Amino acid sequence: MADSSPLNVLGFAGSLRKGSFNRMLLRSAVELAPPGMTIDTVELDLIPLYNGDVEAQGDPEPVLEWKDLIRRADAILVVTPEYNYGVPGVLKNAIDWASRPPGKSVLNGKPAAIMGASPGAFGTVRAQLQLRQAFVFTQTPAVLQPEVLVAKAHEKFDAEGRLTDETTRKFVRQLLEALQAWTERLRRGHS
Repeated sequence: MADSSPLNVLGFAGSLRKGSFNRMLLRSAVELAPPGMTIDTVELDLIPLYNGDVEAQGDPEPVLEWKDLIRRADAILVVTPEYNYGVPGVLKNAIDWASRPPGKSVLNGKPAAIMGASPGAFGTVRAQLQLRQAFVFTQTPAVLQPEVLVAKAHEKFDAEGRLTDETTRKFVRQLLEALQAWTERLRRGHS
């Protein structure tokens, strides 16, 4: 990255389960971050369900904290499971809160990278496509390549939750490098 300032990435997994493959994948990303990048992680479990009536009274404290973390980050890393061919409710809910107010959300213009893990044969391709569709509305520019679709995740992590599959580790590292370059490009104004 040409800019000497460190790149601060906010990473979060769309699963509440402590032993989820996506939380393991997020921890692997923290470990594999390239020089000049730090990844801080946040849990989504305290964010209440989106309700316009609640929002009209003012964002609840966990939502204010969530939006502030996104605002302060240079970029975001979203690690999504796939539930019933789509984005898990907890992740969609967090994105819904962050998307408010429309056109002025903390996601507007925020560089992003998406990856995900699943025990299934297709990884999280459908969930990632659904998330990219939501990012069109929030104007969140997401890295296009490489796609990190970790299929058969139960074969790629050891008993301690460490990502042991070297090919997957390489793709995660490449995605993070792409996010780093993408964020720098956006900082320079697409020059």
